[in-house]
Amino acid sequence: MDVPQITPQYALLAVVALITCVAVWSPGRKSSLDNLPGPPPTSWLSGNLKEFLGRDCWAYRAQNAREYGRISKLHGLFARDAIIQRLPASGDSAELDMLSWMGRTTLEIIGQAGFGHTFDDFTSDAPGEFATAVKSFFPQMMKSILIRVLLPFLVNIGTAGFRRRVVELIPLKDVQRMRYISDVMYERSVQIFNEKKAALEKDDEALKQEIGEGRDIMSILLRANLLASDEDRLPDDELIGQVTTMVLAGMDTTANSIARILLVLSERQDVQEKLRAEILQALEMEGGGETLGFDKLMELPYLEAVCRELFRLYPSVTFLFREATKDMLLPLSEPIRMLDGSLISSLPIPKGTRLVPNMGQSNIDPALWGPDAEEWRPERWLEPLPRAVEDARIPGVYSHMMTFLGGNKACLGFKFAQVELKVVLLVLLQSFKFEPTGKPIAWNNAPVQYPTVGKISEEPALPLKVSLLRP
Repeated sequence: MDVPQITPQYALLAVVALITCVAVWSPGRKSSLDNLPGPPPTSWLSGNLKEFLGRDCWAYRAQNAREYGRISKLHGLFARDAIIQRLPASGDSAELDMLSWMGRTTLEIIGQAGFGHTFDDFTSDAPGEFATAVKSFFPQMMKSILIRVLLPFLVNIGTAGFRRRVVELIPLKDVQRMRYISDVMYERSVQIFNEKKAALEKDDEALKQEIGEGRDIMSILLRANLLASDEDRLPDDELIGQVTTMVLAGMDTTANSIARILLVLSERQDVQEKLRAEILQALEMEGGGETLGFDKLMELPYLEAVCRELFRLYPSVTFLFREATKDMLLPLSEPIRMLDGSLISSLPIPKGTRLVPNMGQSNIDPALWGPDAEEWRPERWLEPLPRAVEDARIPGVYSHMMTFLGGNKACLGFKFAQVELKVVLLVLLQSFKFEPTGKPIAWNNAPVQYPTVGKISEEPALPLKVSLLRP
């Protein structure tokens, strides 16, 4: 399907079925959305985008949903062993930045499964340059709302070389930092691609000497590309882009989810102990080792409940931008009252309107999940779900949620993320106890939300007290 070129107009954010969305439109142009209610702009330049997209946006979004309902209009812009080595032998706890460690862990998992490549040997206390760059990508992107809003309109201006030169000349610290991060990621992606291509051009024996023995995603993709017809074959630059895409899509999302669940478990010792008991019992039944087979791991009921509740209440990605490629009529889950007092059950969406599904709000809608929708309660998944959840037919690929989206734009790696989360919890909880440090942790809005110590710090971090239960 052809997607029309984006025109320089403001976005409309609207709800799809039970998904809370917001909307912006082009000033000075009549629209069917002019009659849609919503909060007044707080700035003539940035409208409501600063509040909706800012780091500390959660209260604003919740208030907007309570006051204007499920649809409203907004105004827009013109490794286990490595951790053991760092704990005191006496059994006392040590404070570790689990966000950093989980980022390094998920990056290594992606590297081995996706590219047959290792990024980290975990011998250093600090992550490498590439891991640091990837971890900084989304927080750095969030520092300039103006750049993020204008970027889709600027990417088609001139040649790539021209755009590169323009970026180099922009005298803004945040822009140059973003350029450096992008350069680090691109250079490593090129290195990985060239190594895989060289190994593939040798023989099968060369691939067997690599991590994964040539069964990683990139090796499979390269083989398929060699066999494709000329018109279907992907050029090298697109294949290189897949490396960066897989890393960005899979590292922070899962790492931040693991860090979040460790924080929750540190604050809910009862849940941590119950989950640990289930894991240790399963290991004992399998002979007392340290690992479980895939089927056994996926059958653990409380682990499954904890993971589902994590993805429901704390999705790493809370909003995404989509664009209507044609005029359409959007059916609503319930009628809404327009500014002129009329009630409508479907909303006209003009071509070019930008839609922003607010997945997080859908997952905690009390009309669906009940009065305890905003509470973290894994036991809800061990009980029959509310009838409203079953009847809503939420168009997500996972457990009546929008966490991983749905349709042909759904998260391709959502199954991989579930298994990854369970494997990491299996490894960590059998050996370590996690407790809070007492430091305030703030979760900041970004394409992938991230934690900091307090709201002022700009450095992603999540310190926890970690103690060794058994070597």
